[in-house]
Amino acid sequence: MASLLPRPLDLTADLVARIERPLPDRDAEEPGTRMSPGDFDAAARAMLAAGPAGPIRLFAYGSLIWNPAFEHDEARVATVHGYRRSFCLDLRAWRATPEQPGLMLALDRGGACNGIAYRLPPGDRLAQMRRLLEREVAHLEALPWIRWLTCRAGGEVFRVLTFYAAPRRDTARMLIRLPEASQADRISRACGHKGSCAAYLRNTVEHLEAAGIRDAYLWRMQRMVAERILMAG
Repeated sequence: MASLLPRPLDLTADLVARIERPLPDRDAEEPGTRMSPGDFDAAARAMLAAGPAGPIRLFAYGSLIWNPAFEHDEARVATVHGYRRSFCLDLRAWRATPEQPGLMLALDRGGACNGIAYRLPPGDRLAQMRRLLEREVAHLEALPWIRWLTCRAGGEVFRVLTFYAAPRRDTARMLIRLPEASQADRISRACGHKGSCAAYLRNTVEHLEAAGIRDAYLWRMQRMVAERILMAG
């Protein structure tokens, strides 16, 4: 597929490299109630009970597009209505630290979002769901962010499991809504033991474009983050 990029990304690999640095794993310091094996079992059963029968389908809008880490037998562009891609997930570990918090993408309410709908192959649904939860969730407080949403692709409508879709109540600990300029400030500085928020942003934009998905919001964000890294020297 031909690139949709009207020009190369402002947020170049060289700019990202300016804020990448080795840091120790401090995820254990992140606040929240760590999930136990029993919690994962219970959550997996609850998610399956709340969702449709048949193969598990997931909706990817960020890192799951470029790092799915699960087997799938179908991947296609799809749309979820009523939610939009947003850097509204308050991050203080992983790609950030408590001293320099960052942001990661979630689905916030309003608008629509184009992403990739994956279908998992036939198999042990409970085991598949448990592995997905173990990959994406560490704390009990994150469970309200896991939602079944309605997805549309090629005239077909189906339910998809989505990680980190904003709960209906704004009291969720991890939800933070900042102006775009403030989002760019955080993303341009935050780095943790898994890399930087800027690298996460660049990867997401590149892979969305490769899938034929143009996201004006992320295009603005990558330009603003690039400007801030350049100004910081």
